[in-house]
Formats: sequence, C-alpha cells, structure tokens
Amino acid sequence: MSSSSSSQPNPEVPAEDQSEYQKGHKQFNTKQRSEYFDPCQEAANRSYRCLARNQGDKDMCADYFQAYRDCKKRWTDERKEEKRKASRWF
Repeated sequence: MSSSSSSQPNPEVPAEDQSEYQKGHKQFNTKQRSEYFDPCQEAANRSYRCLARNQGDKDMCADYFQAYRDCKKRWTDERKEEKRKASRWF
C-alpha cells in the first residue's frame, strides 16, 4: 500500500509546475543538520541582481522582494503541513 503526500516530489509533474518545497524536498531531507538550505535562493538571487542593476533602489525591486517572501511562505507552510501529517499517531 503506497500513499504519497502532495508535498512529496512527483516525477510525473514537470519541474516548473512543482513548488519550491517539492523541488528541494530530497535535498532538504538529506542535508546535514548544520548545513543551510534555502529553496528560495533563486528568488533571492534575482532580488540581489535587481538591487545591483538599480543602484540599491528598493522601490524598483518590490516585485522581486514579494516573490521571495511568497516563496518562503509557501515553503514554510508546506513544511509545517508535512510535519503535522507526520506527527499523527492515530
């Protein structure tokens, strides 16, 4: 009997349609405890590049910052949901 959670990586779903959590699930679970892993690093890099391109003008990069915040929120929400499902004892 095999059950799969919606947050588990699904090989049938194209990578561009997977969430950041689904894309980084295996890497996150196999990293060392002292190792840092940010599945939203790509969004962070885009916001840094935008700042560099616009001489530090944060107003010009608001969309990039929002995309990073949205990514982090989805990541934490999916992690919380997976932990909640895993902690059920009944």
